[in-house]
Amino acid sequence: MLLTRASEYALLSLIVLSKSDTPLDAEKISKELDIPKSFLAKILQSLARKDIISSFKGVKGGFSLNESSYKRTVLEIMCTVENKTPAVFDCAPSKEDCPSNKASTCKIWPFINKLQGKIDAFLGTLTLEDILEE
Repeated sequence: MLLTRASEYALLSLIVLSKSDTPLDAEKISKELDIPKSFLAKILQSLARKDIISSFKGVKGGFSLNESSYKRTVLEIMCTVENKTPAVFDCAPSKEDCPSNKASTCKIWPFINKLQGKIDAFLGTLTLEDILEE
């Protein structure tokens, strides 16, 4: 599946953070989005490790968007929280990586591979800023 809960929650969290002038903690974001705090905290930490968001400790700590966050692509955000390139199908990206070793005779692999390439290209041009403008 292309858009997992982790990717969805990451994008939703970034939208919430974009509307705040002060850092927000994981609890506040999880309550606003009605999502599990522990799962969200892991997602936010992944985003912070890649400098997509900033993390602040202390009483007034939390997370906030960096100036460069708006130029980050959806593909980059999704890869960060998924720890891999998101895929539409569980099909291998190359014939050599096919788990069933049947890619060379598979009739739909070329179609799936082209489709995945087009989706990756689109997600690679769509930025957080584009989403916020919608």
